[in-house]
Amino acid sequence: MNWRRYFWPVIGIAAVAFSLWLLIHELRGVSLDDVWAGIAAIPPRGWVLAALSSVVAYASLAGYDHIALLHIGKKVSWLFVTLCSFTTYAVSHNIGGSVFSGAVIRYRAYGTRGLTGQEIGVLVAICWFTFILSSVFLGGLVLLFEPQIIERFTGAPHHGAAFAAGLAMLILVGAYAFGSWLRLRPLKIGSFQLHYPALPIVARQLLVGPVELLAAAAIIYFALPETGNPGYFVVLGVFMVSFSIGLLSHAPGALGVFEVVFLTGLSDMDPVGVLAALLVFRLFYLIIPLLIGLCMVLYFEHSQYSKGGS
Repeated sequence: MNWRRYFWPVIGIAAVAFSLWLLIHELRGVSLDDVWAGIAAIPPRGWVLAALSSVVAYASLAGYDHIALLHIGKKVSWLFVTLCSFTTYAVSHNIGGSVFSGAVIRYRAYGTRGLTGQEIGVLVAICWFTFILSSVFLGGLVLLFEPQIIERFTGAPHHGAAFAAGLAMLILVGAYAFGSWLRLRPLKIGSFQLHYPALPIVARQLLVGPVELLAAAAIIYFALPETGNPGYFVVLGVFMVSFSIGLLSHAPGALGVFEVVFLTGLSDMDPVGVLAALLVFRLFYLIIPLLIGLCMVLYFEHSQYSKGGS
């Protein structure tokens, strides 16, 4: 029996169970009626802006694939790439293990457009690295300009350490861009080669990637109540921490993990209002895209089956 096959799924399920237990403990005394009242209290303007933020986020995610294809020098229909990227992230965000689950969808889709397994591997690596780069870049900015964000999770001031960490993260991003300018040699792993992105590609990574994260955080920000709202930059910082821990937990859709960390980061706000905003985030960023994505997968497979039978 290969225990490695079951290790991360078990970790993910355990993370969900533990986080849900913490969430129930955190929200003791909060009824379903309270949560529903919190959702109903979100003004129409908040719903509209949250929905638009979701559209911007997924449009930016499509840019990840476009950037990767530009890097490997392959031309694929703009519409196909956009729909493939949307479906990839809509499904992988919900089932966890986004790198691996996303790779399966991309391999199936881009294989029909003539890309080799190695080219798809490079595409997946570039998309993954664009997300990491964007997270480091935005995380560095948050720690630099809002170093007290760490205090929201630790309960103790670490402003100096947070500022230093933010500066180090931005230096890493700068070093990456500098390496692109120097045109460093490709990374070789056996027969696999990963060429260093050209400077225009790096510029696109540092533009498109952060926009996705900024828009995703904005979904929650616009759904939060005005009372006690700490401002967008703080919400962004709490979102970055919550989203990162959710990904590391390997929990499907970061279920429970994301909510527990976010509620901790905004403990000075009414938990009902925060939970209502998080439910809006799950609706616009996870549930609706998943339903659309599954329909696209069924349509794609049906079209491929029809072509094979003709």
